[in-house]
Parts: sequence; structure tokens; C-alpha cells
Amino acid sequence: MKEDKKTEKLSKEEKKTTGKLSKEEKKTKKAAEKLDKKAKKNKADNKKEKKPNKFIETIKKRWLINGTKTFLLVVIILAVFVGISVLMKKINPTPIDLTEDKLFTLTSESKEKVKDIDKDINIYFVGYSDDDSTLDLAKQYTKVNDKIKVEAVTQDSRPDLVQKYGIETSSNGIIVESGDNYKVLASSDLYTYDKSTGESVNVAEEKLTAAIRTVSVEELPKVYFLSGYSSFTLKSGMQYLNMYLQNEVNQVETLDILSTGKVPDDCNTLVIASPEKDFDDVATNAITEYINKGGNILWLNAALAKQVDLPNVNKILALYGVKPFEIGIIRETDSSKMVSNSPDLIMPEIQYADATNKLYNSEGVIFINATKINVASDEELESLNTTKTALVKTSEKAYFRTNFKNQSNSAQDGEEKGAFLVGAQFDKTVTEANEETDTKEVKSKLIIYGENYFVSDYQLTQSTQTPMVAYRQNKDLVLNSIAYLSNREEDITVRKSTGAVTYTATEQENRIILGIITFVPLFIIAIGIIVWRVRRRKK
Repeated sequence: MKEDKKTEKLSKEEKKTTGKLSKEEKKTKKAAEKLDKKAKKNKADNKKEKKPNKFIETIKKRWLINGTKTFLLVVIILAVFVGISVLMKKINPTPIDLTEDKLFTLTSESKEKVKDIDKDINIYFVGYSDDDSTLDLAKQYTKVNDKIKVEAVTQDSRPDLVQKYGIETSSNGIIVESGDNYKVLASSDLYTYDKSTGESVNVAEEKLTAAIRTVSVEELPKVYFLSGYSSFTLKSGMQYLNMYLQNEVNQVETLDILSTGKVPDDCNTLVIASPEKDFDDVATNAITEYINKGGNILWLNAALAKQVDLPNVNKILALYGVKPFEIGIIRETDSSKMVSNSPDLIMPEIQYADATNKLYNSEGVIFINATKINVASDEELESLNTTKTALVKTSEKAYFRTNFKNQSNSAQDGEEKGAFLVGAQFDKTVTEANEETDTKEVKSKLIIYGENYFVSDYQLTQSTQTPMVAYRQNKDLVLNSIAYLSNREEDITVRKSTGAVTYTATEQENRIILGIITFVPLFIIAIGIIVWRVRRRKK
């Protein structure tokens, strides 16, 4: 009996325990099911959010099955890169020029000047690195004319050049040679100094083009500046013009006519700048003889502030039908034809003519205190066998002021008004052609401007310190005039503006840019392949 009761009691306790376990199991199971549902939901969401990239999946399935194909893919990519590099080297593209004025890009003017040269020309850059910007510029000439060769050398590799052309030890130099003709440029020759900004001004293209043409021509044009009669000289007042003329491949010399007694026979253009005293008889006779032989003259005449007796000077001008200059200056009333509302700083209009056609409709020139050119009548010009061509004229609203005490900015009663001639060309037939006597025609040309300061070193303001010749097309007007008188029409052009050097990408910098564009993507691809392989092994 007692045993039966004991057994019954144990059974009840077991049932209790069993009931408790079942409840706990149920709770655990329920929690597990809940977590499982959540995990399935997250997985489904992830599948929706991260859709597989078809390109990547294709790569994985078709290429990255094993290490061999992975290696083959990398080899193909590298082969493409090497092929592009070889192609770029063969094409030799022009380096990127980031300067505002494209200082390291060859201009169309320079290309025109060297494209027809038929002589072999070698340009050696001694001591220059392969990534030098000037060397990059010089290489552009080789694309224009295959007769031009450019090479960077060291003093050790070409001691013959160093010895022959006198390149100093541990210094750089550029040698331009053609046969027996040569020209050596120092690094300092490629730059000038801009006092207004304190920066270097690059003239490398002008110097290189001039050097190439210098060694390729048989004879350089000679330009003589008459000295002894004016305060404007090559060493005082026109130093910039002297430099520009030499850059244009001219031999520039000063002429002391009292010493020589004549204008040299090799003179292509005689420049006469603002005579302040009369010519001597020797000078008058020599210049007259030069004209009768067909000599050409560029005459620059500043305005007169006082009367000066110049009978011999006027005698020379009269040969072309130019009358004596008057006291006075031209002033403008048209605000669009003056600078900073200054009536005496005029912007005259350039006319279309052989010497000025490239400047027609350009930004023009600036004249300061210009004077008018008085010309003889058409009948008188005809009797002189001379024709006149207008080169530069003022606007119709200009006036000629003779009373300098008058401070008014408008024309006063009695003052001459209208469009004044401030630049002209005169063609004089000295000897007419005659077939019977086998006489050839002889002509003399005169280009005259009623202004001299526009080609001078004169500075408008102390703050800018920019010479007048550097403003607008002042330089081009005078250089084109001399080129025309020297029978070098191919040099009549609009020249490159030489600006302060700011920044340009060199060949080395180009390689860095190309490296970034090419290697960075390759690096990213390689890292991606490595990461993928590591993850695959962990699975």
C-alpha cells in the first residue's frame, strides 16, 4: 500500500518536471523560429538591395575561374597600356600648354616662317633636361619642317660642340647650326624682365625662330638708324625696338653719316627718327643719293612744340611730296578713339595697305601727341612721279591744337578739325623702265608716321612701366613697316604677345598625368582581384 502511494507520488513529480521542460522547449523553439524568419527577411532585403553586376559576374564566371586566366587578364591589360605608351611616343603629341598666352605652343606665324626652309638645321640643347619646356617648344619645329632636328645633349656626350661653340663648363646653351652658319643662345637670351610685374617675360619662340632663319638665309637684311640729329637712338629711347628688330632677323646698326660720307650700299632700310637739328650738306647729299638709287626710308616724326628751322630736312621730305611739319598736336573728342579719356592719347584707325593689311581691323595702336602729315597736291605728287597711300588716320572728330596754353578738351574756334593723316606711304619712281636702253625701273619708298613715341621706351605711367612700343599693335606696325621696306613681305604679321611666365605642364608632368590616368585604374583592378581571391579562399 505504502509502496503504491510512493510510486504514485513519483509519477506526479515526473509529470510536473516534464511539463516544465516542454514549456521551456516551446519558448526556445518559438524564439529560434522568430530569429530564423528575421534572418530570411534580411537576406531577402539584401538580395533586393545588392543586385549583382553583370559585368563583374561575367568576369568571375569566365575569367577568374583559376589563377591562369587571372594572370592572363592582367597581362592583356598591361599589354594594352604598353601599346598605348609606344603609340603616344611615336606620335609625339604636343605637350599641354597651360599658360594664358600659350607661350609654349608654336604660333602659326613661326610655322609659316620655317616651313619652307630647305636646308638641314640642327638644334642642340646642351645641358638641358629632357622635360625642359623650351626643349618641348623646339621639338614642335620638327613637325613643321622635317629638315629641322632637335636634340638634347650633355657636355660629356658632345665635347666637340662645347669646344667648337665655346659653351662654358656647367652652363646651358642652345646651338642652332646649318652648314657653316650658326647661332648660340644662352638661357638668359630666352627671357627679358618686366619691370611692371617683376616677372620674367618669355621670348623663347621669337629667339628660336629668329635663330633658325638667321642660319638658313644667305644674307640678313640691314637696317641703319641715322644718328647725330635726334635724341631718339638705339641706346636711348628705342632699346626695345632694337631688340625686336634683331629678333626679326635683321642686322641693326647705327649710321654716323658724317664719318661714312654715304649711306652704305647694303642698307635695306634707313630709319630717321625725329630730327631736332638740320641735316648737314654731307648728310643731305648722301640721303638724296641713297633715294636716287632706290633706297627705302622709315621716317618717325614727333610733334613740334616750337619752330625749328630745318631746310635740309624739309628738302629730303619734299622729294616725296611731304610738306614741313607744323607746330601742334592732334587731340580726339571721340571717347572710343582715346585712352582713359585723354584726348592726346589717341587710337587712330589703321588703313588697309600692303604694309598694314595684317593689322587692319585689329585692336590698333596708341599714339601720344601725334602730329599731322601734310602732303602736296595730287598734281605736285604726279610731277614728282610719286603716289601716296594712307596707312593711319584719325577719326573725323579729331582736331589740331597749336596753342598749348589752351587746356580745353574740345576744339576751339580756328582750330583745324577732321580726319588727319598720321601715317602714309610714298612710292617714288626715280627711274622709269626703258626696254630700248635696257633700263630697269628704280623706285624709292618712304613710310612716314607723325609720331615717334609709339615705338619708344617711353612709359605712359610710372605704375605700369610698360614701354609705348609694347602697347597694342605698336610693335607690329613698326616691324611690319620695316619688313615691307626691306622687301620681306613674309614677315608682315601679327606677332605673339609675350606674357609673364606663369605655369606650363612639362613633358615630365604630362607623364605624371598619364600615369595617374592609367596606373590608378590598373591599381584599383589589381586590388579588387586580390580581395576577391582572398574572400573566395575563406569560403
